[in-house]
Amino acid sequence: MGGLLDRLSWGTAVLLVVTLGLAPYLPEPHIWEKLRMLAHGGLSRTIDIGDLLLHGAPWLLLAAKCTRATLRGT
Repeated sequence: MGGLLDRLSWGTAVLLVVTLGLAPYLPEPHIWEKLRMLAHGGLSRTIDIGDLLLHGAPWLLLAAKCTRATLRGT
C-alpha cells in the first residue's frame, strides 16, 4: 500500500476529495449527510452505507497519504 500512496500525486488525491469526496455539492455534500446520519444512528440502509464508503474513500486515501508523508518526514 505504501508504494501506491507514494506514486499517487498530491494533486490527484486532493482532486479526488474535491470531486468524489464532496459530491454532490448542493444542498450538502453526501459525506456530511452520511456522517450526520451515522452520528444519530440513522445509517442503516445499504445505499446509505455504500454512499458513506464511496464518498469517504477519497478522504481516507488523503489521510493515509498525509500520515505516510508525516511519518517519512517528506
